[in-house]
Amino acid sequence: MLYLQASIIKKLEVIVKTNLIGLAFIGVTSLSLSGCVLNIGDGESGWHGQEGWEETQDLNRVSLASLSLGMTREQVTVLMGRADFNEAYIEKDKEVHVLFYRTQRIKGDGKTTKDECTPVVISNNAVIGWGNMAYKNISF
Repeated sequence: MLYLQASIIKKLEVIVKTNLIGLAFIGVTSLSLSGCVLNIGDGESGWHGQEGWEETQDLNRVSLASLSLGMTREQVTVLMGRADFNEAYIEKDKEVHVLFYRTQRIKGDGKTTKDECTPVVISNNAVIGWGNMAYKNISF
């Protein structure tokens, strides 16, 4: 009986030692990995730092100065690139597209919103205006 108790105690000691070694390993690993912190991004999600959105805005403002009334939608997208937002509808058999390009920063939240964009209004595949006045004058 004494032999059986001694055997059980030895097994329990081995289990306890194994658990302690495992816990120690997990503890050391956790502590060593807690120093491995990787900072991804700077709060300007979707942009490669401040230069990304500033460069985009500057380029869009320069490109807007090259727009002409009557340009086709394809010519606009070749000149300006992909719009940040777009809207489209049909009114009295006229196809109207509004392309929004980022031209100013309103809020530093890393997200582009329509109020940070300049609209380009295209009707029947021809530019009829751009800017807030052109956008306000179209009917929805």
